Amino acid sequence: MSLAARVAHTIVQWSLALAAGGVMTVAHAAETPEVSPMEIGGAVKVSAEEVFRLFEATPGLVIVDSRLANGPSSGRAQGFIEGSVSLPDTQTDCASLASAIPKKDTSALFYCNGPKCGRSARAIEVARACGYRKLYWFRGGFEEWREKGYPYVKH
Repeated sequence: MSLAARVAHTIVQWSLALAAGGVMTVAHAAETPEVSPMEIGGAVKVSAEEVFRLFEATPGLVIVDSRLANGPSSGRAQGFIEGSVSLPDTQTDCASLASAIPKKDTSALFYCNGPKCGRSARAIEVARACGYRKLYWFRGGFEEWREKGYPYVKH
């Protein structure tokens, strides 16, 4: 589902909740689990095993953690893939991407919490719109990484 379709879906949910006499706040919408798309145009979807192969075969690969970075219950506070750069989707724009990934032909892998997290999908859409061309998406995200027992950093 495209970003525009997800926004339209959220607006419909809010409208239905209001029509039914309910109240749906932005905070509630942010807490509602979101299923990420199965594919993202312009990005290669990879598994946890493929992340290792990609890292070994791709010098200069930038790994971007699109989860929220601050607070005890933030995604990054639960742990992160070593060497990843924290760039939450809410802060992802062309300028922040240029700081993290200066060259648009640099390979970049994005991840978040897993299939129920749409943060990395949104970040990839922004990166693609900013002209980045070598995009990889770890849809299984940190959830799959941890379930497989792969090493991660936790502060």
